[in-house]
Amino acid sequence: KRPVGMVQRSDFEYAEAPVAEPGEGEALVKILYISLDPAMRGWMNEGKSYVPPVGIGEVMRAGAVGRVIASRDSNLAVGDHVVGVLGVQEYAVAKAKGLTKVDPKLVPLPVYLGTLGMPGMTAYFGLLEIGQPKAGETVVVSGAAGAVGQVVGQIAKIKGCRVVGIAGGADKCAYLRSIGFDAAIDYKHEDVKAALKQHCPKGVDVYFDNVGGEILDIVLTQLAMHARIVICGAISQYNESKMKGPSNYMSLLVNRAMMKGMVVFDYASRYGEAAREMAGWMETGQL
Repeated sequence: KRPVGMVQRSDFEYAEAPVAEPGEGEALVKILYISLDPAMRGWMNEGKSYVPPVGIGEVMRAGAVGRVIASRDSNLAVGDHVVGVLGVQEYAVAKAKGLTKVDPKLVPLPVYLGTLGMPGMTAYFGLLEIGQPKAGETVVVSGAAGAVGQVVGQIAKIKGCRVVGIAGGADKCAYLRSIGFDAAIDYKHEDVKAALKQHCPKGVDVYFDNVGGEILDIVLTQLAMHARIVICGAISQYNESKMKGPSNYMSLLVNRAMMKGMVVFDYASRYGEAAREMAGWMETGQL
């Protein structure tokens, strides 16, 4: 059933069924790793969104990486490793054109679900296409220790920016500093507004928002002139029955700032370009 508030075990059915045979142009994949993403909470809700909701009785949608164990497509051989939207299950039959071959010798397989997967693509296109950071600017990232946020911060550093991450807890903040963030704000134990004033004395030029809610409202009070806000997600609001929107939005007018939403699937035709550049950064140790 559709979850109300926090997702419960009782919202799901656990089922076993015989493994299906692939049809023409399909492959059977043994799933090795499944990506658990905040977006999944939104996919469970009824209503209009950027993708249709997961239907009642369907396998839960999820990105996954696995190994081909049977194929009826000339582009995929038994033993190939692939990534795609394969669902929360042990085996999946999928159309070959919806699968991307990956090489486990280049990076460990889970990296194709993280930095070189949907979260990494989200970070890359969201920051560079919408945020448009320039060297010397200040970039603030919320949900900064998450799969998207940590890549956003590292790319911003590669582009010559000062980067401030907002995360929950001392361990996450220590991690952010260890991967090159200039400062990390622990929203659970710090006054976020005071910390932003301290770490962003000239204001926030780019804000990459993964959490929405109160944090977004606070960052709006600290914008620099012509700031850009990337609305990637609103993790803090996903389990709320009524989503809380920003009350400080007039700061956009005062600072001639821009707030724009982004969905990574819009950039699907350019994933290869992003993956090549990010793989290069990984090779040189910058990412």
